[in-house]
Amino acid sequence: MAALGSQGWGIRHDLRMPGSRANLDHLLISPCGTAVVVLDSKNWHRGRTTTLVGGRVRCGTDDRHGQVEAVASYARRVSRTLNLPGVVVWPLLVIHGSPIAGGRLEARAPEWDGVVHVLGPARLVPTLAAAPKAHDPARAAAVVARVDRVLLPYVPGPRRVR
Repeated sequence: MAALGSQGWGIRHDLRMPGSRANLDHLLISPCGTAVVVLDSKNWHRGRTTTLVGGRVRCGTDDRHGQVEAVASYARRVSRTLNLPGVVVWPLLVIHGSPIAGGRLEARAPEWDGVVHVLGPARLVPTLAAAPKAHDPARAAAVVARVDRVLLPYVPGPRRVR
């Protein structure tokens, strides 16, 4: 991700999900200030290929579409929380370990109008680097400032001892 930072992307890690005990693994703010990427990172079985079967993401024979739905839900919450007209929020699922059939997948989730991109870590930087090259440092800084005000660092709650 350092390569994205050097290209002007704002990067935040491990943020608290508003209204939930979940956390956001990574949030990326585009150099043009018009897009925020909610990136969820998962480590799946290295010996099983991740595929799209019948519209559902699977790792080998295991249905993992719940992760697609989760990152789409996170993106919806982030979009509502940021409340920034003209800023698009995109969900992205990065899978470590399991090879992705065809290198990348485009999955759908209920209540999400677009696609959820599913790809491996080697495709992350090239995919985001291919975004429009426009830079608007002032606009990007305003989006980063808004993120920093409303999406706070994740602090896990106390563990319950049984």
